[in-house]
Amino acid sequence: MQFRSTLLVLCAAFALIAQAQAQGPSDIPRLSNGRPDFSGVWQAMTTANFDVLTHGASAGPPEYGALLATPPGRGIVDGDEIPYLPEAAAQQQRNYENRFTEDPEAKCYMPGVPRANYMPYPFQIFQSEGNMLIAYQYAGAARIINLDDPQPSAIDSWMGVSNAHWEDDTLVIDVTGFNGQAWFDRAGNHASYRLHVVERYTFAGPDRISYEATIEDPQTFSRPWRISFPLYRHVEADAHLMEFKCVPFTEELIYGEFFKEPPE
Repeated sequence: MQFRSTLLVLCAAFALIAQAQAQGPSDIPRLSNGRPDFSGVWQAMTTANFDVLTHGASAGPPEYGALLATPPGRGIVDGDEIPYLPEAAAQQQRNYENRFTEDPEAKCYMPGVPRANYMPYPFQIFQSEGNMLIAYQYAGAARIINLDDPQPSAIDSWMGVSNAHWEDDTLVIDVTGFNGQAWFDRAGNHASYRLHVVERYTFAGPDRISYEATIEDPQTFSRPWRISFPLYRHVEADAHLMEFKCVPFTEELIYGEFFKEPPE
């Protein structure tokens, strides 16, 4: 009888452990429906906005000294290689040569996905049981995340359309409907309007998200490829986004001789 009681206790304990593991980590924030709550201000700590591949330091325009130099950094691409088709690889080289004037970031255009997530600016996630919005500090970019209610892309755009579903505790966002004009970084890595991005957000702790994105575009790449990096929550008591309207800083670059200084 004692052996049987001990066995029953052990079975109950193992069942509780299995149930807890199935529900995911207990130290992550959750909504009332049990789903992970990603609400908060997040930021990447990576040099991927300069180049998603591993890169050494390089000079910027000589007239700016070290101000526009590229710092060295480790890549975020699995295998540290982007599988470009030949013409797309040639276009990347042309982009790189003209990066200081042609990078969409220099013109304050929307950053696209996934670049918006690893630019050197914070972004904020607002989440309820049925709704999610991601607001980016850079250029006031934003994304509505359609949770369990897929929406078609009404028109191709910089940020695309984001449809999401849950796989256990991982939020999976399927992004399509791009206009093909965004770059992945300042090194000129790029894609076409056929870009398809599948993002995966998984808590790796209460204040850290493991971010992954699978990228495919048959017009640009010979196969799908993947990036991954951590996102960190801002834990300051007053953490919030600040306003960065960069359009006024780009007018002389975009309009050249037609640009006029505003009257004082």
